[in-house]
Amino acid sequence: MKNFEQVVHDFNETYAIDKSFDLVYRTITIGGRRAVLYFVDGMIKDDIMEKLMEGFFDVEEEEFPADAHEFSKKVISYVEANLETDEEKLVTGLLTGIVLLYVEGYEQWLMIDCRTYPARGVQEPEKDKVLRGSRDGFVETLNFNSALIRRRIRSPQLRMEIFSAGKSSKTDIVVCYMDNRVDHVFLKNLKKRIQSIEVDALTMNQQSLAEALYTSRWINPFPKVKYSERPDTAAASVLEGNIVVMVDNSPSVMIMPTSLFDVTEEANDYYFPPVTGTYLRFSRFLITLVTLFLTPLFLLFMQNQQWVPEQFDFVIVRDTMNIPLLAQLLILELAIDGMRLAALNTPNILTTPLSVIAAIVLGEFSVKSGWFNSEVMLYMAFVTVANYSQASYEFGYALKFMRILLLICVALFNLWGFIGGTIFIFLCMAFNRTISGKSYLYPLIPFRWKALKQRIVRTHLK
Repeated sequence: MKNFEQVVHDFNETYAIDKSFDLVYRTITIGGRRAVLYFVDGMIKDDIMEKLMEGFFDVEEEEFPADAHEFSKKVISYVEANLETDEEKLVTGLLTGIVLLYVEGYEQWLMIDCRTYPARGVQEPEKDKVLRGSRDGFVETLNFNSALIRRRIRSPQLRMEIFSAGKSSKTDIVVCYMDNRVDHVFLKNLKKRIQSIEVDALTMNQQSLAEALYTSRWINPFPKVKYSERPDTAAASVLEGNIVVMVDNSPSVMIMPTSLFDVTEEANDYYFPPVTGTYLRFSRFLITLVTLFLTPLFLLFMQNQQWVPEQFDFVIVRDTMNIPLLAQLLILELAIDGMRLAALNTPNILTTPLSVIAAIVLGEFSVKSGWFNSEVMLYMAFVTVANYSQASYEFGYALKFMRILLLICVALFNLWGFIGGTIFIFLCMAFNRTISGKSYLYPLIPFRWKALKQRIVRTHLK
């Protein structure tokens, strides 16, 4: 039998309990026996701990349970309690908010789950907004996120398996899927990859996980994972047979596998009647094409003004160009990203006045000073605003990179550059693969008319 003082001393010394102010331990007496409680300050529910302490102090010495298992059944009946002897698992549980209890005379420790995490409300996310529909969103607490999906899918086929990754962070990862609809080959491969991850910590949550899962597939900029902060979108994806991966401390989920048509879908398509939903989809597809090709086509026609029809003669730049068109377009591409980054770090109280100043300085004065032509400013302004028609930041940046590539090709090789650049963009999508290894352009390649029709035309929900 282990000596109580030695157990407590060894545990405190090994894990430096006294050196961290938030790691708290209390020595108490239960039924005449000494016991010690370990917990993380701020991660336990005070009212539940109060109930537990009342139960501990009510134990009589002559009725003391013979072993830890009986103790957990008779004394800790209010919350979940598990028995453990492995110190690594004990410490990992402690650092995730579980209360550890060691009672003199027992070989096993008791792990009491009465934890709670600081969390914000499940209000609608800033990015994935809808005109009609639910107004809740994922938060940084894993249990809340799983409950939001479980609330929408009340089926015994819904599975939520939990894993852990990161030697230091021990980050919780939940794989959510419908057992009767998921691709089990892909699911098995995904779980195997998660279990074999060897990193110190998932410092950037989902992005760290994505790069750890697939280390050599990220040269192509078109996104292979769809991110969403909406529980309704995640639940719909699970019901379609996809896999949703939730990472603790992240307010969004990863949806796998993801094709081009999955990335361009939005919840708004389904919160309106089929005709309206179809119109929204067509509008988004059209705006996506315009976002990609508007400025390269403008540059192409400015290099070949004889191709411009007479009725569209007004698009030709008449003013003096002090800087070549290609340089103007590339500078604005970079400047827009600079303004976007600046907006992220601007205090809310200063956002409006600084936006007005930026609009005046970069709009009117930049044209008057001769740096940019008004036509270039107009088209880049449209491209910038239209880029936000996509819910996926990753897809928006993929379009940006392809647009810059197309601009350079047009400037160097004129019409053949435009044709070659367009073919290259198509090949980037055609030869891209989803994480499950399927075609990124399915159901266009390989062609499946019925499935393609459902992707393009919003049909009745079943």
